[in-house]
Amino acid sequence: MSISRELELFGNHVILGVSSTKLSDDDKRALGELKPVGVIFFGKNFIEGVPYEIWLESFKELIDQIREYAERDSMFMTLDHEGGRVVRTPLPITRFPYAMLLRSQAREVAKATARELKSLGINVSWSPVADVYSNPLNPVIGPRAFGNTTETAAQYALEYYLGLQESGILGCAKHFPGHGDTSTDSHVELPVLNLTVQDLRDRELIPFKALIAAQIPLIMTTHILFPQIDPDVPGTISQRILKNILREELGFEGVVVSDDLDMKAISDMFTQSGTVARAFNAGCDLFILSRNINSSSLERTYYMAKDFADALSQGSLKKEVVTAARQRIENLLAQTPQYIVHALDKATLLRHAELAIACTFQ
Repeated sequence: MSISRELELFGNHVILGVSSTKLSDDDKRALGELKPVGVIFFGKNFIEGVPYEIWLESFKELIDQIREYAERDSMFMTLDHEGGRVVRTPLPITRFPYAMLLRSQAREVAKATARELKSLGINVSWSPVADVYSNPLNPVIGPRAFGNTTETAAQYALEYYLGLQESGILGCAKHFPGHGDTSTDSHVELPVLNLTVQDLRDRELIPFKALIAAQIPLIMTTHILFPQIDPDVPGTISQRILKNILREELGFEGVVVSDDLDMKAISDMFTQSGTVARAFNAGCDLFILSRNINSSSLERTYYMAKDFADALSQGSLKKEVVTAARQRIENLLAQTPQYIVHALDKATLLRHAELAIACTFQ
């Protein structure tokens, strides 16, 4: 298999980050060689401190360039856009409060958010958070969750997802099988949770079950080690968690996407031969490589592409596993709207700002 073919095959399973408000030479090379099926955007991709129409036009040009170099008309254009501290966009895009404050207005907020995301050309929101905020010392989830009980987390995460879905934005439940009880941050180290499968069933899995029943199309993994369930590897590359629990027990048939593989909890594992095959075999279909946390280098991305190709040629990764993953991705992409970047009127944005303020008064 040629190197270019290897890269493109892997690119069918990659959500890639780009480096700035304009494509660098490395970005152009990666987009042209990998032809990733999607892109994830961050604050670095938006011009700050300029009028709305200027940064919006710049972002439109960036998206147009991405499609040109990737040679794809249809792509997953994605954004972490939960509200609270997880907002990447400049004003006047609405800065809605944390999920914990939305509650009964979750569906209305999601619809307003979806309208704004569509105006940016975004078609996938990495939300809702389906974690239960059960540990008050949790440094990374906290009020990003919709509740500190299974009932509130499930009810309002579902309402938020339905608002996105009704308004034409793909939602993604995260972080499976649950990040709410950790006391460490997987961005900087590997959290460990000594929960049994029954513990998960009694609490963590309940919001995910509600979202699966509503046919949410994407579920994101978590980089957490559950030693009582799988002592060897974190959730993102665990067959017991993704295949046995998510696929078989919960019956999820959609696309399983990794949390960012640049996160310190797992990044080193993906520089080891065989890890990509292990992730595919566990049940992961799609991989986020943000180039945002530890390094903007493409070295790890290209290493993973080679590891993927080696696993296929050596037989540790079966072609039928990759084909099934690719089919799930292609089926979803075929149903995913592609939006044109356009400005929203001031009256709409003012209504959304008033809604954001209203959410903070209980």
